[in-house]
Amino acid sequence: MEQDFVVGVDIGGQTTKIGIVDRKGNVVSEPHVIRSDKHTDEYLFFDDLIQAIDKLIAETNTGGKIKGVGIGAPNGNYYDGTIEHAPNLTWGGRKTIKVAEILSEKTGFPVTLTNDANAAAVGEMTYGAAIGMKNFIMITLGTGVGSGIVINGQVVYGHDGFAGELGHTTAVRYNGRQCNCGRVGCLEAYASAIGLARTAKEFMESHVDRDEYNQRSPLRDINGPITSKDVYMAAIQGDKLSQKVFDYTGMKLGESLADFVAFSAPQAIILFGGLAKAGDLIKKPTEQSMNENMLSIWKDKVAVIFSKLPESDAAILGASALAW
Repeated sequence: MEQDFVVGVDIGGQTTKIGIVDRKGNVVSEPHVIRSDKHTDEYLFFDDLIQAIDKLIAETNTGGKIKGVGIGAPNGNYYDGTIEHAPNLTWGGRKTIKVAEILSEKTGFPVTLTNDANAAAVGEMTYGAAIGMKNFIMITLGTGVGSGIVINGQVVYGHDGFAGELGHTTAVRYNGRQCNCGRVGCLEAYASAIGLARTAKEFMESHVDRDEYNQRSPLRDINGPITSKDVYMAAIQGDKLSQKVFDYTGMKLGESLADFVAFSAPQAIILFGGLAKAGDLIKKPTEQSMNENMLSIWKDKVAVIFSKLPESDAAILGASALAW
């Protein structure tokens, strides 16, 4: 019997990753990466995406064997196949884009789309840390903060396809930071890679390193905007200010996770994405804060664990599963 394949597409705020996957969940080639933030017009982005898909099909000799395309995307609506009001996409803006319909017309393949964090959750449930779990929450810590909620083995979509926007629940009620979504005080403004960098900037402006530790942080020697990677590198080298930034970020994330546990009672919370690569720097303060703020019936009962899938493959695998 001839083998068939699907295409998995993970659209992120900065980059988009594309891979071809077989029925066993193997990504059969190195994923291609294109810039998501290169264009402000969605059709120019789609042109780049289609070229990348065509190139992958040619490289893997899977022409005529592709059954469909699955896409994980910010603000992706599973029911309608649309991306709606995605502030972290340069071409998303405050509009609805019929992604599945447009790409299906251009490629000839059936296209299914869901939220990027939901796609990651499906991949984790099928191939990673959530194998055998029926109740868990996937938290993606990247350019933004995404989430996929699984209850009784099913991804929660809600009546309109948008359930589970936990990154846009309120982490700071008064005098909170402006979030890209237009609201104030969202968790995303504190626990994303961008939020962590904002915390570092605020701490430097308040002279935390001088007043509390009497040392000059190496972050002060960086020319240009500070990134989350800069903070991580300084933290592992012993910079107290950078370590305090991670402690604060974990504290805010843990406070929110305690609230999330209260409504779905998950077996575990799985951390995924670029910021999760910081390991215990982010996990330890998050776990501590979560349990300090947890209702007693769940205290110390919910595990915080990291994704077991390679970051480049998790959302690709989850998205691809939609296309079978």
